[in-house]
Amino acid sequence: MDTIASFTVDHIRLMPGLYVSRKDRKNGTVVTTFDLRITMPNREPVMDMPAVHTIEHLGATFMRNSPVKDDVVYFGPMGCRTGFYLVMFGDLESQDICPSVLEMCDFILSFEGDIPGAAPEQCGNWSEQNLDMAKYYIRKYRTALAEDRNFSYPGQEEQNEI
Repeated sequence: MDTIASFTVDHIRLMPGLYVSRKDRKNGTVVTTFDLRITMPNREPVMDMPAVHTIEHLGATFMRNSPVKDDVVYFGPMGCRTGFYLVMFGDLESQDICPSVLEMCDFILSFEGDIPGAAPEQCGNWSEQNLDMAKYYIRKYRTALAEDRNFSYPGQEEQNEI
């Protein structure tokens, strides 16, 4: 079997950032998958599941209600718990969506109250939420993204797509 592209990224050198993970084209439609890398893989602890779950609920709610909502296909966690995927229609680059991702971070950081969709009839694991830890990870991520603007995978600075 062929190695999938995301497994060719050097996860030892990968820093928090906003990366184009892949672009898929079919019948004239382009779908861009973004890697919102929250933590440094293999160098710091992965995010805990209640925080990941809260970020998923709040991030998806924000993105599906934002000005880019018609282009959003999916927002959800990576299995390794070091980040999230944002899948969008369009031939996009990280710089195109960075303002929306920063707004999503601000939304999560200022959020108070009941987590959207965190009810037994709306979610299969509704009670596993941690808003305080979600804010901790997002605060760290927002700071790193605003300061460092990591948009290219390590070793692929020349190109923004794997």
